[in-house]
Amino acid sequence: RGSRPRTKQRPSHSDAVLGMVTRIDRGHYRIRLDDRGLTEDSSGDITAMKARELGRGKVVVGDRVAVVGDTSGRTGTLARMVRIEERRTLLRRSAEDGDAAGSRRPVVANADLLVVVTAVADPAPRPRMIDRYLVAAYDAGMEPLLVLTKSDLADASGLLSLYEPLGVPSVATRLGPRGHEAASRADGDGVDALREAIVGRISVLVGHSGVGKSTLINALIPTAGRATGRVNGVTGKGRHTSTSAVSLALPEGGRIVDTPGVRGFGLAHVSPDDVLRGFVDLAGLAEACPRGCTHAQAEPDCALGQAADPNTIARVVSFRRLLAARTDDWS
Repeated sequence: RGSRPRTKQRPSHSDAVLGMVTRIDRGHYRIRLDDRGLTEDSSGDITAMKARELGRGKVVVGDRVAVVGDTSGRTGTLARMVRIEERRTLLRRSAEDGDAAGSRRPVVANADLLVVVTAVADPAPRPRMIDRYLVAAYDAGMEPLLVLTKSDLADASGLLSLYEPLGVPSVATRLGPRGHEAASRADGDGVDALREAIVGRISVLVGHSGVGKSTLINALIPTAGRATGRVNGVTGKGRHTSTSAVSLALPEGGRIVDTPGVRGFGLAHVSPDDVLRGFVDLAGLAEACPRGCTHAQAEPDCALGQAADPNTIARVVSFRRLLAARTDDWS
């Protein structure tokens, strides 16, 4: 055990270099270094292990980290990740809605835009699931963007009308994992608009299985080679093709984080005030609410219920719908 006395002092790691986590695979972290010249092939990509001094803290894709040791990127070499930099944003979810707030799980760090992908048909859109993603975006401090796939199969106006009062921007594309790619690439429907919306930013794609996230990524990044799947004709549900989050570079600048398709997105950790942060125009009204007000429809003294302007009333209705989505069945 040695004779050296124990100390709580930790090394400063003044020689550490910074990078971003782009993929996590069984305890190995793929990191893109800021200074690409440190790697032998100038790619900037290295593999690292988490140092013991980081403890049990969760590291996620998008985290800015400091590493020491072998940063050559050669096959078989490992650097050590010794520090996680302060996060600008953090997308989180609860494992189940009944879980305590402590069970919240970080998903992606330091992203700017939450791209909520939903099919207009095949599988049918699930507005309450979309609502949950919007709540998660507001909680994370991220901007939302609604992307509709397979827009050639059905009219999307009814779905879009639900989100007009929220001011959520949207992009429609004919892309989808069942053969619509050729038509979309021929006329460029929606893909160029989506590229313009996300270029130069860090975007996270979320959506349940089968809506076409991987197909969208392949259209935006031709070299990505993301696996695509089909929707089950009996159940109407998609098959998981992405098994872990991965950050990919856009040719025009910026990055896309592809996340595994999910069939649930718990929000037990999100409070009404967390959701209210996404409604700056309602915050002034809410200041007149009594202490402990949940802002729900059933609250008799909630100041939001006193809104008189039609536009404000529509915003209050949408806000309360998102509040209900925190605990309602999402399907």
